[in-house]
Amino acid sequence: MGITFLDRARGCMSGLAIGDALGRPVEGMSAQKIRENYGSVQDFLLLSPGGSDDTEYALLTASAILEYGLDITADQFADFWKEKVCTQTAAFLGAGFSEMSAIDNLRRGLAPPQSGQHTHAWSDGLAMRVAPIGIVAAGNLPLAISMTTADGSVSHSGEGIWSGLAVAAAISVAMNGGSAQESFAGALQSVPQDSWTYRALVKVQKVIAEGEGKTTPDLVDLLLHDVAVEDYYYADLAPEAVSLALAAVLYGAGDFVKTLLFAVNLGRDADTIAAMAGAVGGALVGYEAIPDSWRRAIVSVKGSCLEFAAGLNPVEVAEQLVALKESK
Repeated sequence: MGITFLDRARGCMSGLAIGDALGRPVEGMSAQKIRENYGSVQDFLLLSPGGSDDTEYALLTASAILEYGLDITADQFADFWKEKVCTQTAAFLGAGFSEMSAIDNLRRGLAPPQSGQHTHAWSDGLAMRVAPIGIVAAGNLPLAISMTTADGSVSHSGEGIWSGLAVAAAISVAMNGGSAQESFAGALQSVPQDSWTYRALVKVQKVIAEGEGKTTPDLVDLLLHDVAVEDYYYADLAPEAVSLALAAVLYGAGDFVKTLLFAVNLGRDADTIAAMAGAVGGALVGYEAIPDSWRRAIVSVKGSCLEFAAGLNPVEVAEQLVALKESK
């Protein structure tokens, strides 16, 4: 029996949350430091694993889509942010600079695309939250592109949006039954060829293609050498993180565990890299193919970053997204 669409959707959203939880304890660490401390990460490092802003912002995008439908506009995404996020008075624990800059812009009355035009617009904050778009735009790259651009213009511009397009497209292809290679090709197809994001994707594709016979640490080091900007202050550069996440998808070739563990052990923005790889990987294999011990860790989120998200469960939200898509 083949993998059902519902199973892929559950796999996508739970894969994102699993990757977030696996990578969270080593976020900001170098691959070398992970090796020194752990040898390699092979499972959850915390007794009570949980996700962070990556999972909660994906639930924000999903909730906006469920509110407004598949023809949601940039202004409607912004309205949802203003209602659910900009009204929050508590600290946004773990939130990225791109999101905080967008929140500040929205509070000051700016609208998309101006709200997404700021000094951190190149971050991976959009790419980490587009899994719901990939689900509802399964097999429809033009829809994935238009929805991602609408969502992205609230908080990002340029490379931040283009990298988000790559992840949404990869998930759209995977949700439609495509392979890891086909999902990567969908990502390349959706990104401008003169962009930093496209060039980074081509570089990692070459490393993985020529990687036969190399050890996993050697491949990690080659990838980081080619795309990581290690002399910059932050590791959330979208072209870097997205290309590394999709390199993990190529490396795993449809093996969810192999994909996730490779992503986590890259270090850098490890929770986001693993969340993106997990979303694609989960869509490729489906929920039932994910190890039970990892699936059991996916529970309703606490709202530690976004208070409105408290109580939302990624798997249940995936089911709601499927119901919305099938109602059209």
